[in-house]
This record gives sequence, structure tokens and C-alpha cells, in this order.
Amino acid sequence: MTMIRSVVRGYGACLPKRAVPNKDLESVVDTTDEWIIQRTGIRQRYIADDDETTCSLGEGAARAALERAGLEPDDIDLIIVATSTPDNTFPAAAVDIQHRLGMRGGAAFDLQAVCTGFVYAVATADAYLRGGLAKRALVIGAETFSRILDWEDRGTCVLFGDGAGAIILEAVESEGKLSDRGVLASKLRSDGCHKDKLYVDGGPSSTKTVGHLRMQGREVFKHAVGMITDVIEAVFSSTGMGAADIDWFVPHQANKRIIDASARKLGIDPAKVVITVDRYGNTSAASIPLALVDALEDGRIKTNDVVLLEAMGGGFTWGAVMIRW
Repeated sequence: MTMIRSVVRGYGACLPKRAVPNKDLESVVDTTDEWIIQRTGIRQRYIADDDETTCSLGEGAARAALERAGLEPDDIDLIIVATSTPDNTFPAAAVDIQHRLGMRGGAAFDLQAVCTGFVYAVATADAYLRGGLAKRALVIGAETFSRILDWEDRGTCVLFGDGAGAIILEAVESEGKLSDRGVLASKLRSDGCHKDKLYVDGGPSSTKTVGHLRMQGREVFKHAVGMITDVIEAVFSSTGMGAADIDWFVPHQANKRIIDASARKLGIDPAKVVITVDRYGNTSAASIPLALVDALEDGRIKTNDVVLLEAMGGGFTWGAVMIRW
């Protein structure tokens, strides 16, 4: 039986110009390099300057992905941008990026699932392609979380960074086997009862302000490992595959301790885990595509490798996607 698979055609990333090591934060907030590394694994992050925005970073990642794929903007008929920090309340960052690319056709919209945004966006684009509603989708995760941080709150401001990553998915007819390239399975979850554990204390309809990120760190950590393993086990169940069958595990880069604990609980070999949190910090919806690009550019991820993506974000939202590259 033939079916459509969403195959990765290209990828790209864009980071702000300025890297900020932990030492630089010691003069901003009551913290130390050692404290941050011990609790999070983060050594530096990139922070956007005033002339760098979510849309400009997203555009950079999109152009890199198009160049890698050998495509032009008008070869794309769907743009989905996963972000919690758009340039404007509206229009969508995706529409802005569409205009910046010079793309005149197709559709573009934003998707907001916080740190799980890129996983949600990949699953959504896959549904569009398999349903015949688009041929090629540009999926972008782009964030400037530095804009919503309280720089007096050492429990949050040291964790996050800015950046953007993108992939291009193309609808390809396949035989419907697990050996086919493309998205093999995805599972998405959410539970709004956890809202107060990780949220932004502002918004157009409530406070008429942007607000700042607030987090109950211990509560988030307590739920993270269980939620992550639950959704990954659901993906394993739907494909009949397991930890031994994947080549690479690309988790959301929130905290190295969460990543290590999740991999250990799932029985995933640590050598298969892609880690970038030490260099980029938590870039929310951008963290998975940035990690993917790192592992692709250094040759770790190769054609036909099975790659498992997972994330958990505010709300809570969580999800996983399995792709044969």
C-alpha cells in the first residue's frame, strides 16, 4: 500500500551575533558560572541585540534551509513558525517571514506550544502534507526569550537563549513501511492544569503588557521526566520500535539533568543523545531544530538514520516525533 511520507529536504539555523557566557551574568544577577553549570549544564547562550528579532532569525534559518535543499521560496506552499515570542501580537511571524523571503503564494501561520512548539509544528505540517493540502512545508522554530525574561530572577534568566532553526518537509509517495524515509509517527499531549508552573505573567487581553516568564523549577522537573517518557513510549508503541532501534535522540534542550534522566529511564544509550544546551541554553521552540542542525552539520545524523525528537513546554504541552532521515 502506498502512502505519503513527509521527508526532510533541507535544514538551517541562525543564531544572534552575541554569545553570553555564564561569567557575564555574574555582574547582572546573583549567580555563578559553577552554580549554573551544576544545575543546568549551560555554559553560554546567545542573546539577540536590538536589531535582531524572532522574524529576522527565523528568516536566516529559512534561507539556510532553502539553500541546503536547492529550493526557491516559491517552491514552498506552507510555512509554520513555532514561537512564543513573535515580533508582533499580529500579524503572525510566519507571514512576516513569508514576506521577507519574497514568497507570494501558499499559507503561513504561527503555532504556539511554547517549548514543544517545534514538535507540534512538525506533526501539523506532516498532517497537511499527508492530507494533500501542501507539497512542501517550511517548519521554523524561532525565539527571542531574552525579551520576556526578568533579569533579576536568577532561577529563570540564566536558563534561556535566543535563536532559530528550520527544516523543509516534502510530500513523497512511499510504500508505507517503517524503512521509508520521512515522519514515521508523532504523539502530542497537553494538560492545562499545570499552567501556573510555567507561564508568562502578561498578555494583551489580561494585563495589556508582554509580561515576564515565571517558573516553578522543581515542579517542572518533577513532571518532565514522566511526561517525556510517556509520550516517547507511545511513539514506540505505535511503530513497534524501541530505544535500541533509534540512531539519535534529539530532545528539547532545557536542562541536562532532565535530558540525562529521561534517556536513562527510556534505556537510550547516552552516546545517541544530542546535547547543545551547554552552548545555546534553552531556546524554547528553537532548541530542537538548532540541535538537529548541529548533528547534521558535524555528520552524526545521516540519511536513513532514525531520529527521535521530544519536548515539553509551558501549559504543560509535550510531544514526540520519530523521523527516518
